[in-house]
Amino acid sequence: MKFNYLKIKDVCDFVGGSQPPKSQFIYVSKPGYVRLIQTRDYKTDAFPTYIPISSTKKFCDEFDIMIGRYGPPIFQICRGLKGAYNVALLKVIPKEGVSRDFLYYFLKQDSVFQYVDKLSARTGGQTGVDLVSLKEYPVRIPEEIECQEKLVTILSVIDKKIALNNRINTELEAMAKTLYDYWFVQFDFPDANGKPYKTSGGKMEYNATLKREIPAGWKSGTLDDLGQIVGGSTPTTSRPENFTTNGTPWITPNDLSDNQSNKFISRGAQDVSVEGIKSASLKTYPAGTVLLSSRAPIGYMAIARNELTTNQGFKSFIPSKNYSTEYVYYAVKNSLPVIMQNASGSTFKEVSGSVLKSIDVMLPAFSVADDFTKTVAGIFSRQDKLEQENQQLTALRDWLLPLLMNGQVTVK
Repeated sequence: MKFNYLKIKDVCDFVGGSQPPKSQFIYVSKPGYVRLIQTRDYKTDAFPTYIPISSTKKFCDEFDIMIGRYGPPIFQICRGLKGAYNVALLKVIPKEGVSRDFLYYFLKQDSVFQYVDKLSARTGGQTGVDLVSLKEYPVRIPEEIECQEKLVTILSVIDKKIALNNRINTELEAMAKTLYDYWFVQFDFPDANGKPYKTSGGKMEYNATLKREIPAGWKSGTLDDLGQIVGGSTPTTSRPENFTTNGTPWITPNDLSDNQSNKFISRGAQDVSVEGIKSASLKTYPAGTVLLSSRAPIGYMAIARNELTTNQGFKSFIPSKNYSTEYVYYAVKNSLPVIMQNASGSTFKEVSGSVLKSIDVMLPAFSVADDFTKTVAGIFSRQDKLEQENQQLTALRDWLLPLLMNGQVTVK
């Protein structure tokens, strides 16, 4: 396999996006509009924005390589979405004889990120990619496009398996959420005869607190009836000994932002040491704790896979003996609109523990909640297994990537 030694400017071009005025934004698609792709959309597909097709000439498809221009984190290498793209993104156009897949994986190397991060300028509080410097970065590239594609085939296979696992987990999540809605919103959980409770004429009673009918024998309560609501804190950052790479996992809202495609979380970007736990009077929370970010922003959720702790940006739920992690997760998620309505703050919105403890919720019969747990436990377990498999696959891909690019690993 023969190689050429070039620079990034020799193998691709960059095309910036456009920024229509926000007055043109809509949030439900309709004819004549196109999805406006923003950097955040590659993390979560939950908040799509649409603009008039006539308002832009900058489009991308799901195979295009896109670069997030601004940070943090700077220089995100993305693909997988189709639409128009905004000014915070750059589209990478491979030159003739250059494989798009090879270029995608080349740009994803940590060495390229470190180079860009070090040289990029900070303006207006944001770090922006220095294109002039990026274009000068050296590229070792196989001479033949077929060899370029062969070199990254194994990486592509790994990514396809990760994508398949994500699709399966999305379908599993839809199944579990549908079951929750069927049981606890429509009240068609299986009755004593295995038939849908409400549809089959199960007795309903009006609850004055909830202002609606609920199954007979169920009652109203508040969110803290689901479990103990706990907060976190941050050790003094000026003392490096408070943090470590192998201590107690310490989760921040930013960690949940990076974890949005997953239901479970093991650890964040850094751990806290024994000294850090003592200095900040941190409490550790058991596996199965339902994490809820309570500020900047409100509403990110995850389930603790293991013992961990959090910073002050959380109000998390340690499930009570009467309600399982599975039930509490969906009950809290179902309450998010009300939680957000009760947030307050001038600089940024925040919801306090006392506010959460005042929010009314329905409390189903323990036996029904327990049956629900038994029904969805297998789904949760399968999701957890697939997420952990993806973490292992990601680690393998990231280990192989630089070895393939610098020639330490060859492909026959």
